[in-house]
Amino acid sequence: MSQKNRRKPTTARKAIAAEGKQRKVRNAKAKTGSALDSVMAMLPFSDQTLHRIVLAVVLGAMVSIAWIAAVMAGVPAMAEKQIATIASDAGFEVVHIEVQGVEHLNELQVYERALVEQNRAMPLVDLEGLREQLLALSWVKDARVSRQLPDTLVIDIVEREPHAVLRKADHFVLIDDTGHELEPISRRAAEGRLIVSGLGAGQQVKALAHLLAAAPALTPRVREAEWIGNRRWNLTFKTGQVLALPEGDERSSSALVSFARLDGTNRLLGGPVKVVDMRGKDRVYLRIPDRAKLEAALAAGSGRTLEETD
Repeated sequence: MSQKNRRKPTTARKAIAAEGKQRKVRNAKAKTGSALDSVMAMLPFSDQTLHRIVLAVVLGAMVSIAWIAAVMAGVPAMAEKQIATIASDAGFEVVHIEVQGVEHLNELQVYERALVEQNRAMPLVDLEGLREQLLALSWVKDARVSRQLPDTLVIDIVEREPHAVLRKADHFVLIDDTGHELEPISRRAAEGRLIVSGLGAGQQVKALAHLLAAAPALTPRVREAEWIGNRRWNLTFKTGQVLALPEGDERSSSALVSFARLDGTNRLLGGPVKVVDMRGKDRVYLRIPDRAKLEAALAAGSGRTLEETD
């Protein structure tokens, strides 16, 4: 008779050893998971950002393989087409467009230029070309166009700041602090803003700002600045009174400061004086309905000889 092989029962020592091995495996897995969690927690970006990085790496690898294969075949055009196909199939194409930083600019003007990129494979989007188109818009000081994988094109706009209004022959134009023209506006919309006029006035707005900074208390009271003969300014205040300033940055600043001092001591603005002409080196010419009433007070405040002009 043949004797059947019988499995020996597991001894207590073997059971303890097996349990010990299983415990070591569980501990090793727990330590590995904790270490991985700790490393992930130390990374300076979120899970969403990590997902985007992985997507970018995958896309980059796929594009690289397609490009190498096409280049080796000697067909660059085929490489471009292959890249576009792979990217689109993987979901890397423009579906969404986000525009940020727009306040004054008509947002539709941005979308008109960006929507031509919609449904285009991300690697084929001409970021610099789109940026150049945006920079051509009058309100755009700077622009940044970037891909947000897998399917979003992000446009950040830096707008120019309106500074003054340029009076032209038949209309008004809003300008920034460099004289760059932003957009035409109505006479009503120009109210409350500094208006500049005269040939070449738009290119002089920085110099005008520097001039007005010499007497900051007067700045909010100036309604209009006229650039005369491409060499000097006439300032018209909100009271309708006019101050004629001399040529030259230093002389005009000094005259404006002197006028501010006179106004502070004699309340010229809002008074009977119609025009104050300070183009003379040592004289102030006043156009007033009755000079006799003001002559003594003004002479004491200015230290200059006063003369009336028609």
